[in-house]
Amino acid sequence: MLFDPVLYSWENSTILIVEDDYSSVFYLKEILKDTHVNLEITGDGESAVEMCRSNPLINLVLMDIQLPVMDGLEATKLIKKMRPNLPVIAQTAYAMPYDLENCLKAGCDDYITKPIDMQELLEKISKFLLIGKTD
Repeated sequence: MLFDPVLYSWENSTILIVEDDYSSVFYLKEILKDTHVNLEITGDGESAVEMCRSNPLINLVLMDIQLPVMDGLEATKLIKKMRPNLPVIAQTAYAMPYDLENCLKAGCDDYITKPIDMQELLEKISKFLLIGKTD
């Protein structure tokens, strides 16, 4: 992959990673480390909702769908009620057409399947961070 430090330079942005699998968190951190984005990390949907409520600096959420305490779809619904313009990208191992439909119905703005392709993820994030689609 050719990493463009200008295209993917987000030092003034904050991404919330909602993921309960440590190896997935590690992988996402590796993908994003050269972007200089600020990262917040939590492992369940309930704390993700609270973090989005209490931290207005979060610019984007990477939301795993299968989570403990509260799943990613329910968390997304609650986040979108509070912050309708906060982009949420669902990340899931489920890849059937109805899975995409369920994510979009819950309020997710985009969707990426696991295993996550680095270039695809960077492009999806860039689409939202560069247009300034935040609260």
